[in-house]
Amino acid sequence: MKGRIVIAGSLAQRPLHGGHAWVFLQYLLGFQKLGWSVLFIDELGDGMGVSENGRPCALVDSLNVRRFVEIMEVFGLGDSYALNAAGQWLGHDRASVLRIVRESAFLLNVMGFLRDEEILASAPRRVFLDIDPGFGQMWRALGLSDIFAGHDDFVTIGERIGAPGCKVPECGLKWLTTPQPVLLEEWPLQVEPGTAFTSVASWRGPFGPIEYEGKTYGLRVHEFRKFIDLPRRVGGVPFEVAMDIHSAEVRDLEALQANGWRFREPVKVAGDPWRYRDYVQQSLAEFMVAKHLYVETQGGWFSDRSICYLASGRPVLAQRTGWKAPEGCGLLGYSTIEEAAAGVAEISGNYGAHARAARGLAQDYFDSGKVLGALLRKLRVA
Repeated sequence: MKGRIVIAGSLAQRPLHGGHAWVFLQYLLGFQKLGWSVLFIDELGDGMGVSENGRPCALVDSLNVRRFVEIMEVFGLGDSYALNAAGQWLGHDRASVLRIVRESAFLLNVMGFLRDEEILASAPRRVFLDIDPGFGQMWRALGLSDIFAGHDDFVTIGERIGAPGCKVPECGLKWLTTPQPVLLEEWPLQVEPGTAFTSVASWRGPFGPIEYEGKTYGLRVHEFRKFIDLPRRVGGVPFEVAMDIHSAEVRDLEALQANGWRFREPVKVAGDPWRYRDYVQQSLAEFMVAKHLYVETQGGWFSDRSICYLASGRPVLAQRTGWKAPEGCGLLGYSTIEEAAAGVAEISGNYGAHARAARGLAQDYFDSGKVLGALLRKLRVA
């Protein structure tokens, strides 16, 4: 082994979000494949535990803990985690965590989730990983919150931060940019076409809109509404959403249904990493709608979910956010509904070529070995 990399993130808090788990798994398994030993640190506070039916329960009996441990075990990470469940440690205990962190090459703190001052102080190097480019930067610029404080290096998946035309504030920090990785062997190429253009997403998500320099930067809902009549426009091409949308969004739900969107229950088709992977791989292609903030800032965000579609040989029709991956066969961009409709026709009419190109793009641009190897070089880690 080359050494140890510690990753901190919030997996256990969302036990019914399979795609969210994959965000961390791609890094953990990817660094392992490069010859590094890894440790994943997570924590749950009192009152966070939920049962299978979503009701509050004690952490020791919770789905949060059970699903977290299951994921770690199934993916060969049973000796590579530490979960602080309201002071009770599962996996590595606190003393072991402090020792491992001290001996690590660096601690990769995803969105600054880890706030434990003693553990952070033990790390020889604290690297912030920004996977929601624009939110944290605007919070800091507005004086609302500084999630970057206490870190030594700053990595973002917003690949255009600092470039001309990008509206994400740099906040006086030196940003290292990176695409997100995918472990290709976990996402094998699918030969048979799927059944529909699909999307797995949250209608609003955990963050609210932000007012910055006289402009309001919104959420996915504010973009999706612009393309809500796409299925009706193209006709004959099935569209399906596994959307985390509250039942109180009556007008939007009615509009989605009226325009031909089929609904799938997110928990049923994407409630764990395995069902999520099956759903992505059984799709025909992805129709990706980005958050309004990503579109308006043109920060270069690209969806980790889209990368999984590409790796599976599923073409992606993605809303442009300034992403740097090569647009063309396998990955088509759109900004208007007319471009989106043209993209649907192109993918449907030349599906085989786009499916093959999708896998090729994942291999060339998002393969975990290439992505994480390049990131380590940027961090000057041998």
